[in-house]
Amino acid sequence: MSINKDQIKGRVNEAKGKVKEVSGALVGNETMEAKGKVQKNLGKAQAKYGDIKHDVKDATKPA
Repeated sequence: MSINKDQIKGRVNEAKGKVKEVSGALVGNETMEAKGKVQKNLGKAQAKYGDIKHDVKDATKPA
């Protein structure tokens, strides 16, 4: 099982977004918290795209 770039980048962005979201909540910065939520969700979407891309690649390999 291999991992593609979209899976890695997506999960990294998801983690960065979560950190930003929590940091914003702790210091009371609503803008940072909102940006963190957006980044986290975009990271989830990118990781999911990578997962699908990986599944399609595996499905098209000859048995």
